[in-house]
Amino acid sequence: MVASEIRLNRVIAAPVGSVWKVLTDLDNAESVLSGVQKIERLDMTGYETGTRWRETRVMFGKSATEEMWVTEVEPEKRTVVEASSAGADYSTVFTLAPTGDGTTLTIQFSGKAVDPGIFSKIMMKVLGPLAMRATAKAMQRDLDDIATAAEELAG
Repeated sequence: MVASEIRLNRVIAAPVGSVWKVLTDLDNAESVLSGVQKIERLDMTGYETGTRWRETRVMFGKSATEEMWVTEVEPEKRTVVEASSAGADYSTVFTLAPTGDGTTLTIQFSGKAVDPGIFSKIMMKVLGPLAMRATAKAMQRDLDDIATAAEELAG
């Protein structure tokens, strides 16, 4: 059962190739994504299925580090990143589509509780909406940061 889902998109004034390059450049993510404090690669040097890293962001005033990994890659079309934390599995799907002279980048985030107990269910009801608003805000900031970097790259 999907506990939560957020879907955002943005038209970026840059070709798909530029957006893809920014989106999949883990080595420069810290300087592109203002919400990311640190990226620590756990393996590999490129961006492909199986690539793993730790990503540190500030959420609710505290640093939070999550291990993430790539589960799907369709170059310049789509990629899926997954994570597991605090009894939940998370999936983020990035989809790129040519739009006129630019690219529409869509981010779809979903989270699913793994064997939630009664306490977890109550906490999701109480804190879920707040967490979803914070997540949507972080996703929008990522979209804006990716757009800025891709538009600069495209010149």
